[in-house]
Amino acid sequence: MTKILVIGANGSVGRHVVASLAEGGHEVRALVRDSAKASLPAGVEAVRGDLTDPESLEPALADGVSAVYLMWPGLPVEPRVVELIARHAERVVYLSADVADLADDEPAAVFHQEIERLIRNSGLEWTFVRAIDFAGNLLAWAGQVREGVVRWPYGRARRSLVHERDIADVAVRALTEDGHAGARYVVTGPESLAHADLAAIIGEELAVDLRWEELAPETAREQLTAAWGNAAFVDSRLRAWESFTREPERVTDTVERVLGRPPRDVRSWVRDHAVDFR
Repeated sequence: MTKILVIGANGSVGRHVVASLAEGGHEVRALVRDSAKASLPAGVEAVRGDLTDPESLEPALADGVSAVYLMWPGLPVEPRVVELIARHAERVVYLSADVADLADDEPAAVFHQEIERLIRNSGLEWTFVRAIDFAGNLLAWAGQVREGVVRWPYGRARRSLVHERDIADVAVRALTEDGHAGARYVVTGPESLAHADLAAIIGEELAVDLRWEELAPETAREQLTAAWGNAAFVDSRLRAWESFTREPERVTDTVERVLGRPPRDVRSWVRDHAVDFR
């Protein structure tokens, strides 16, 4: 079996990648910042390392690692990380973003495009898993759900949010099977649903009374900038959501093509995360 290093093993996607690989009988090594605090399945080796210290990856990549799952959590881009992966491994699967959904000058687009460029030029066999917005972003509404009302802008914005387990499943296929080299997989949910409808689904699945209250974009800009601390990112999200009121966020058949089954829907995600809304 292939020995696989998972970078981002404690992330919302990475933990499912680790679990699926371990269940499949693969030898899995997880890069963690603190091995004493790592919560990993039995048989998974924890190795301490940090993307901000590229040389710390050497022990994690040594001894036969042939494939790497790479999640880069918004830290400064260190080209040396990709160089080290290429020195030891043959294959990398990078959790990217749907850059087509981002303006070229948006920081997130620049960030992912730079890492993708480094990987393309590395000599590695690569696959980019470009995820649409995670359904997990709905947890931003958790406090409001407990209060019985979701206040958010652009209730008619139609989103194709994706379950993190579908992203992980696509990544695992690319890590463990041939035939995915050079693929740029845009992973989405099965349909585009309006913000207000997403709130209604949460209420139905949790069996709680939950109503939608439209928030003016100007008010949302103030509140989200205070909460997220990044005015440029807030502006980019508001522009995107406004555009989705006119043209729904796209839906792809990637999950069906790669996994041979339909993607998980938002209702299944809410059921999986019901405790997080309580």
